[in-house]
Amino acid sequence: MTDDQFRLSFKGSLNALADPLRELTPFLNALESGAGPWMPDITEGKRRRRYSRAAVVKALEESREERSTTIGLYRTTKPDLDMMLQFWLPPLSPSVDIWVTVKSLDLFADEARCHAFVEMVRAWAIHYPVTHASAHSVADRELADFPNFGRDDETAFRDGFDKVYEVCWLNLFGPKLVESVGRERMRTTPAHRVEELPDGSILLVTWPTAADFASEAARVAQARAWVHLRPDLDFDTVLATLRERSATLARVEPRFAPDVAALLSHLADDAPLSERQQRIAELNAYVPPEPEEWLPLDAALLPDVADPKAALEQYASFAERLVALLHTPVPSVFKMSPESLTDIDHHFWRQTFPDTFERHNIEAHAVPAVGAYLGEVLVRHLGGQWLPRKQWMEAQVRVGDRVWLPFVRAHRYMQSTQSLLDHSLTQLYRVAERHSR
Repeated sequence: MTDDQFRLSFKGSLNALADPLRELTPFLNALESGAGPWMPDITEGKRRRRYSRAAVVKALEESREERSTTIGLYRTTKPDLDMMLQFWLPPLSPSVDIWVTVKSLDLFADEARCHAFVEMVRAWAIHYPVTHASAHSVADRELADFPNFGRDDETAFRDGFDKVYEVCWLNLFGPKLVESVGRERMRTTPAHRVEELPDGSILLVTWPTAADFASEAARVAQARAWVHLRPDLDFDTVLATLRERSATLARVEPRFAPDVAALLSHLADDAPLSERQQRIAELNAYVPPEPEEWLPLDAALLPDVADPKAALEQYASFAERLVALLHTPVPSVFKMSPESLTDIDHHFWRQTFPDTFERHNIEAHAVPAVGAYLGEVLVRHLGGQWLPRKQWMEAQVRVGDRVWLPFVRAHRYMQSTQSLLDHSLTQLYRVAERHSR
């Protein structure tokens, strides 16, 4: 199994005299016959509704703006789907944009399913004469810098797909591009499927299935088609580039340090699909330093506060500050669970929190809040016991044969973004958990 996704981008034209909503029928007919296991079950315009044709029409009507109307189509079960349908309306040139992202490339390892997908896109292209469309691995598209292909944004927007910058698994070349390349050259492209559509566009599929695009045979087929359409390119150079991309995307099995595996998994998922395997390899090599924020039980600092109950209430108040700060971006913070600690680690990492906010505010507010929250989790889930101190930085939580210094950990944790990883809350909890038995 891979983490890759499958994406179609489609741009076609609409009948300027037709009601855009009536133009839906061919779209829906092809979608319902071709989608199969990734068929949407949710329609979203101004509100979310269960998928139905009536719901699609209603969503388009309520989302209509002066020059366009846009809806989303999604799934509530696996495989995840992110799909958008957008109609551009007069006074703009009437057109339709369709984006489909199925968040499981492995789904397209089946030849019959791929054939059904191609037939669906073909039906759309016949009814909505295409400017350009392609379907391919998301990760490989990222490596190809799709749709800029090395151009700056302004140039890419201005010129669009004015030549064959790349050959994907599925390609639809509009009549203008076909004529610029040469219709006969297009029709004789070595590929799994080449078909001329009624409007003069060309449908080209390089290989029977999309999921194995990175295999040697599929890459050779892709290179042959690409070089055929671009005689100015060298076959060996193109194939070497494609092989290099395949190597970059080759799956790396996660072997993360056990105490921080949950956190490292989040960090790997943050990487773009095209960089994820390299990121997993980097994180496989990472070993966090052992926590030093503990004392053996016989070296514990004894409580020195006059009112232990008040001290515990202060720690609880500190912890509630973190809940108040993070309850929206990190909903699990309410649970005060081990999993919450990982979610907090991940959130602060993504924010580069220690390197973004003012140091005096971090020391005065974030450190006590994080330390108290960590201590509360140790108490609630490992049977820990607070040993309060007048100086809250010295406060400890007894777990098994050790006492832990959660505020000291929080101070080290908040020194830099890298410190969030090297001194994570997740790791300290897991080490404390082992010593609680």
